[in-house]
Amino acid sequence: MSVSIIIPTWNEADCLGRTLGRLQTLNPPPDEVVIVDGGSGDRTLAIAHTYSDRLPLTILQAPAPSRSVQMNLGATAANGQVLCFLHADTLVPGDLVGVVQRTLAQQTVACGGFISLMTGPRSIRWGISLHNTLKTYYAPLLFRPYLFFAHGLRLLFGDQVMFCRRADFLACGGFDPTLPIMEEADLCLKLCRRGRIRQINRVVQSSDRRVAAWGALKANIIYLMIGFLWGIGVPAVTLKRFYEEVR
Repeated sequence: MSVSIIIPTWNEADCLGRTLGRLQTLNPPPDEVVIVDGGSGDRTLAIAHTYSDRLPLTILQAPAPSRSVQMNLGATAANGQVLCFLHADTLVPGDLVGVVQRTLAQQTVACGGFISLMTGPRSIRWGISLHNTLKTYYAPLLFRPYLFFAHGLRLLFGDQVMFCRRADFLACGGFDPTLPIMEEADLCLKLCRRGRIRQINRVVQSSDRRVAAWGALKANIIYLMIGFLWGIGVPAVTLKRFYEEVR
């Protein structure tokens, strides 16, 4: 299966070069990398262009910094049979493509994601990383128990490097462009009707910049609050008020 990696960006100059550098080392390599920028005002696009001769890279411009819109645009433009959605501040293992291909070779699996280890320049956020891993299971068990047991629903989030077949993504309508947050969880709810969702036992490393800016206590409270309120049906537009962007 051919694999397209889609990266939504917005003012990611501090992280993007490191992420693209890691993609250069993948074995086997991805068939294409699609960067969809939301109007960066820093050197994000300049950094992306420096990799245009080192990666099978396509750079697109979205009308606004909306991850749902950006990722949908990237999925539409992508040619791969598999779509892998990667945040610009996340580092993946060298065998990413092979892991994705082996996981989706199981026809009963519609979508997968990794265990996200939240890391910073001085520490690893072990507690928050553990909670986020467990949340993949306990959130759907608490709020969508029927889908958890009957359809294998697991809730994956952006820093877990979510991947699925392009055909399934398009068939279920992709990301909801009206959602400013929890768009990955919403997609899981749709994809689980087409097969099981798997959190595979492999690690990706995501930046702890939001936790560093908020503090660990505040971050945990916000994560718990957003998850609970989403589970009981509070609109995503309301939830976004508690989740400011950090760059």
